[in-house]
Amino acid sequence: MTRNFLLLAICFCLFLPASVMAASSSSSKEEAAKQVSAEPAIGTIQAAMNDFKSLSKKERKDRLKEANSQLKEFKSEKAAGMAPSTNTLLLVILALLLPPLAVYLHQGEINTKFWISLILTLLFIIPGIIYALIVVLG
Repeated sequence: MTRNFLLLAICFCLFLPASVMAASSSSSKEEAAKQVSAEPAIGTIQAAMNDFKSLSKKERKDRLKEANSQLKEFKSEKAAGMAPSTNTLLLVILALLLPPLAVYLHQGEINTKFWISLILTLLFIIPGIIYALIVVLG
């Protein structure tokens, strides 16, 4: 009985996300439009490029050096494993309490990782928590 239920759960994990994705192709286009809207508009980028091109050669060099130094600083902080952001800390706490919600907030959409987390949490609490922590921290 338990084995049949486990096989049913695995089939549910494998085939439901594909059918949901096929059924929600129109909603995925809307989501893609939302993701694009999070990026700056093309007009804004062109205006910034025109402003950059209007600078003198020395000012361009200075700005590029400043950007490179900030990028190096960011990479060194990331490599050093500085203190995790508050978002990560909150997601870890949420992963301990409500694993599927933490996975959803981390991923930003309902995808296969969310469904796996939901099923693991419903069937077995501890593996659901472990999986959510792996997704959030991984």
